Amino acid sequence: MERPWPWSVHISSFIGQSPESILETCQRAGLTAVDGTYRFFQNHTARDLDAFAQLFAQGGVRIETFHLPFTEADEVTSFYETIRTGAVKRICHWMEMAKRLGASVGILHPIKQPYNVDIEGLDKYLTQLGKSLETLLPTAEDIGFSLAIENLPPGQGRFGSRPEHFTEIASRFAHPNLGFCLDTGHALVAVGLDHANDFLDVMGPNLIAFHLTDNAGDRDAHLAPGHGLVDWGPVFRKAVEIGFSRPMCIETPPFAPGPRYSPDAWKQMLDDTDALVVQALAKG
Repeated sequence: MERPWPWSVHISSFIGQSPESILETCQRAGLTAVDGTYRFFQNHTARDLDAFAQLFAQGGVRIETFHLPFTEADEVTSFYETIRTGAVKRICHWMEMAKRLGASVGILHPIKQPYNVDIEGLDKYLTQLGKSLETLLPTAEDIGFSLAIENLPPGQGRFGSRPEHFTEIASRFAHPNLGFCLDTGHALVAVGLDHANDFLDVMGPNLIAFHLTDNAGDRDAHLAPGHGLVDWGPVFRKAVEIGFSRPMCIETPPFAPGPRYSPDAWKQMLDDTDALVVQALAKG
């Protein structure tokens, strides 16, 4: 069975390069999609965004997912209303900018702070998230956009770093324009190899985006798939099971000399990840 999704890569790996150079690298590597990021586009004007979108569309490379801002000023679960409402306003703006680039899914980090949810209180975070979604989801619905809440590294026990947090989010805030993004590297670091795939069980029905990264389980190293300890079989089998067909983002640079990676290095990373998919589906 062939994988039903195309690959995409994180555009922040190309910061400092011209749009034309990025497009050429993508085309030579066989990429048909890139994952947009606030970090890459934050200094672009609306005219710049339109020109970028047109260039890439004409070149056969699309931006369908977009990583929304996730600084400490962008915490939609902040207990400080000044920060939370400011974050909502900024994220609404970047949802519209992402849509302008052609994206239909925005990746949302619910928090930046690492504090222990057991001390601060899970219900407090969920209450603040609910307040923010009351504005974010109608905006998303109006522009034909969806939000994908991403699982996070553990920090000191951070909100969004455990599967049960997503059980609560799915139960309390079910909405056609709200889903989840699985970050495989975050999952491994947060709960360990034996439980990382628990996120798949919880997120499965609502998975609308993937961020594929690998690591040794001790830190969020953003290694290319296959160069760490992530168990890839369940990830790709779950993607097939739910009929996932959007671009799946490999959120790492190639495992090769950088920082300006060659088209061959990008293509090798895609080929290596394809081999992991073939291996996973052969066991399914």
